[in-house]
Amino acid sequence: MGYEKTQLKNGVRVITNAMPHTQSVSTILYYGVGSRYEEDRIAGISHYIEHMVFKGTKKRPTAKEISEAIEGVGGVLNASTGREITNYWAKVPKENFELSFDVLSDMLLNANFDPAEIEKERKVIIEELHQTLDSPPDLVNEDINAVLWGAQPVGRDIGGSDETVGGITREDLLTYMKQYYLPADMVVSVAGNIQHDEVVKLVEDTLGQLPAGERPVARPAKTLEGGPLVHVYFKETEQANLCLAVPSLNYTDPRRYILSMMDTIMGSGMSSRLFQEIREERGLAYTVDSYTNQLSDTGAWVIYSGVDPDNIDDTIRAIVDELKKLRDEKVPEAELEKAKKYNKGRMLLSLEDTRSVASWAGGQELLLDRILTVEEVVHFIDAVTVDQIHELAQEMFKPENLRLSVVGPYKDQDDRFRELLKF
Repeated sequence: MGYEKTQLKNGVRVITNAMPHTQSVSTILYYGVGSRYEEDRIAGISHYIEHMVFKGTKKRPTAKEISEAIEGVGGVLNASTGREITNYWAKVPKENFELSFDVLSDMLLNANFDPAEIEKERKVIIEELHQTLDSPPDLVNEDINAVLWGAQPVGRDIGGSDETVGGITREDLLTYMKQYYLPADMVVSVAGNIQHDEVVKLVEDTLGQLPAGERPVARPAKTLEGGPLVHVYFKETEQANLCLAVPSLNYTDPRRYILSMMDTIMGSGMSSRLFQEIREERGLAYTVDSYTNQLSDTGAWVIYSGVDPDNIDDTIRAIVDELKKLRDEKVPEAELEKAKKYNKGRMLLSLEDTRSVASWAGGQELLLDRILTVEEVVHFIDAVTVDQIHELAQEMFKPENLRLSVVGPYKDQDDRFRELLKF
């Protein structure tokens, strides 16, 4: 997999990966902005803007016309907002690439922000926020961020709250978009059966005409100290949901590949330690897994599980025991080798799809200002050692680092759960 890159005069970076054997082309427009850039008063505005650009332009006045332009050729059009990135993407048959780029660029350059549509979408977004509250797994995975980072922008819901979304005005939306949707922090990544020069010309004629601006800077994040920290969200549920997390590495830390191997060993797949011990051996939970949550200057490693409320104490104890074991005992070489093969295999399989390739290149370019090749990543994975995992586990797994969020039928029981977080 090879890529070509051109940076336009206004700062827009154009990345292409030619995949002549494919029948599709995927285009992703990345902006280096998300919820952590927002002031408290307008929390959720990045996500609000993502919704609004789908609601009509001068060329395509309605949301239906925008979606029909892509779906009418069998394509897919979507977007997502994170804490540091917002992206808009389309995947279409190769002969419809120019159409897809025209739709995406039109949305980002010429969105109407019609007052009536703003009010309708406000209700939709508030319902989306309520949907998270009605889903305990989603709620606990959101709440753990608040336990880790408190009231800082990185600790709150990406979508904001009823109050903040309810107060955002049309002027707020337009001002924020002008301030943060800048060529200097934008990447256009395209993968599929395309030519680099063709893509550069399309971008130059549209997004390349915008004034450059300066790359935005987010407020630094600080992990809350003084743990173990616990938050229990009372909810009458048939199943209790928990997230147990520890502060960890940001995505620029060279040790991130060590963390990735640790994550695989502990919580990726049915052969992982947590799955085997908690589900297969002890039958405590149906679901248990782990993931990394990494930002530019902070990060966390998170374990999630859904359990019978009567089993939650035993489940937390079992998780803590597995953390202690990883901290105190070195991983066998064979187990590490299995984790390496798993990661390399999953990476290679994911890169067969044009959207995955466009995401691989564009995401790295935006976040790291460089694109690692598959071969480079394989080298970094293969270089991880048993001793490195042991050292990182000893650094991470300390009682004062433990963070726990619980959603379930428990009232005023923070102290009870805090007592379980002991090595």
